[in-house]
Amino acid sequence: MNVLIIEDEKALAYEVELFLSKNNYICEVCFNGTSASEKIAVNLYDFILIDLGLPDYEGLDLLKEAKKSRPEAACIILTARAEVNDRIKGLDLGADDYLAKPFSLLELQSRMQAITRRKFGLVNQTVDLDGFLVNLTDRTITHLSNTVSTITKKEFDLIAYLILHKNRTLTRAQLSEHIWGSVVNDDYDSNFIDAHIKNIRKKLSVFAATEWLETVRGLGYRIKTNV
Repeated sequence: MNVLIIEDEKALAYEVELFLSKNNYICEVCFNGTSASEKIAVNLYDFILIDLGLPDYEGLDLLKEAKKSRPEAACIILTARAEVNDRIKGLDLGADDYLAKPFSLLELQSRMQAITRRKFGLVNQTVDLDGFLVNLTDRTITHLSNTVSTITKKEFDLIAYLILHKNRTLTRAQLSEHIWGSVVNDDYDSNFIDAHIKNIRKKLSVFAATEWLETVRGLGYRIKTNV
């Protein structure tokens, strides 16, 4: 998932970026509100982490801006402010959660996972796709106790993102933007996504059929499931 980290303490920003990147998030970092505002206006994000104490911007104003421009993004406030009123204002403005500094990176990750489960209606982190058990936390796929070890990182990212949007058709452009972390041009090579989907089907078909991974002709792909 794509994450924008807005934090003026460079050491903390890089620490958060390194940790989340190691856990398969695609991260961008801004050290001030001005550059963050520009990125929010043009890029798609799943999470926006906002430090309230920015040198050039009131953090709550940036939060308001983010919720208006990118309502689909989950916003988490990072703050050293002790005042309860600031936290209440942030939540009232639409923040999905807040963390008081100093905070545990593991707690940050846990809160992000909890927000993802709520947002996409996941009861737990393991999804059953006609016998294929996909664990979104451990990033594993098993079938009848056999681990599918041939799936690459990007192939798993595609499966996971389609699971989060289960029963909804995602275009090739949407998949590219979210998996590779950049807005694609109108003339981009859509065969790139098609090749990954073909490889996924080939690798999983060794174990069982993958009728749940559907091609929607002229549009894109979807995972169809009742789970």
